[in-house]
Amino acid sequence: MTRALIIGAPRSGAGKTSVTIGLLRALSRRGLRVRGIKSGPDYIDPGFHQAATGRQGLNLDSWAMEPDLVQHLLAEAAEDTDLLLIESAMGLFDGIAGGEGRTGSAADLARLLHIPVLLVLDVSGQSQTAAAVAVGFRHYDAAVRIAGIVLNRAGSDRHVRLSKTAIEQAGLSVVGAVMRNETLSMPERHLGLVQASEHPAIQSHIDRLADVMEEALDLDAILSLAVPIAPAAGATIAHLPPPGQRIAIASDAAFTFLYPHLGRHWRAAGAELVPFSPLADEAPSADCDACWLPGGYPELHAGTLAGAQNFKAGLQRFAETRPVHGECGGYMVLGEGLEDADGVSHAMTGLLSHSTSFARRKMNLGYRQARLLADAPLGNAGALIRGHEFHYARVTDPGRDAAFAEIADGTGTPIGLSGGRRGRVTGTFFHAIARVTC
Repeated sequence: MTRALIIGAPRSGAGKTSVTIGLLRALSRRGLRVRGIKSGPDYIDPGFHQAATGRQGLNLDSWAMEPDLVQHLLAEAAEDTDLLLIESAMGLFDGIAGGEGRTGSAADLARLLHIPVLLVLDVSGQSQTAAAVAVGFRHYDAAVRIAGIVLNRAGSDRHVRLSKTAIEQAGLSVVGAVMRNETLSMPERHLGLVQASEHPAIQSHIDRLADVMEEALDLDAILSLAVPIAPAAGATIAHLPPPGQRIAIASDAAFTFLYPHLGRHWRAAGAELVPFSPLADEAPSADCDACWLPGGYPELHAGTLAGAQNFKAGLQRFAETRPVHGECGGYMVLGEGLEDADGVSHAMTGLLSHSTSFARRKMNLGYRQARLLADAPLGNAGALIRGHEFHYARVTDPGRDAAFAEIADGTGTPIGLSGGRRGRVTGTFFHAIARVTC
């Protein structure tokens, strides 16, 4: 039977990702079939989870996904898997006021799925005080069980001894301590970590993390904390339906952000995903009946995309008869122009009339609920879709197209109109995760 454990922390930056990736590889070395899962809307970490295990990553999101869909995705993830490690986003209890069990926090998953938590505590700058933090987590919510503690960024054996003794005297188990080591940090840029596929020595870095975890942590004790799960079948009604039977998917260094659960569901529903590379000046295949431009980093490749004449002409021909949808970075490429970080403007496809800039930055981050204003690849007019925005680019010219959707934030507060639509082309900064059915 598949076992599961959540890896949480009091805050972002406490070392959850490094501990999780190292554990995934270390436990895989033992011959276990291990899969990583990320709570919340994070594209980057599932790629590192997959690199560590060879098994596709997954996102579970208690706000964007209805509980039945979470149960269904967990059941799928448990197939042919011995252990699921679920990495929390931000702090364990951090989320929004989305209603009971729908905050987006990893704590929601702990309650819904009855999975205990391995808490990673960054003890730099403290020692016995770490026990007060651990005790607070143990008592904050009786439905979220703290099963064990990992001390991270300890400075010395004495530091470990002081922190561990205080925590264990408070009745909690410490399963190991990772010493301070700056070489364990993952490289970052404006949207978070550099993706696993771009890391110049990803496998050696993961092996180094695994070596550290094998030496620093009691892997047998950690395995004993994971609990057997018997996932309910759940339901797939809240899944986003495939936008076509054969879907052309832009896929290269500029277009990378397709949620694993979407691609898996579309294939399970009988659709075929046909990748193409705009950076290689490839156009969507003419035998596809829909085209999807995911998010990514087009601002880092704007010059190359501007010069990709075969891609631009082929996409325009495709859009004359079949739907094309772009999310975030894909939406930027559908516009008339994109200004890069140096302030240089590049001509994009012009299938929509807006323009965007990465030079004049403004961070947009948060959950979004969108009501579609017309039939589109995401669903029919009036459909409610939950997802999120995370980008630094801004619209510098809104263009002349009809709006794609009305959006609200995660608490239901209206934000306004989003994106554009013209003919069969639609686009928005909004990343779709799942439908709302109730």
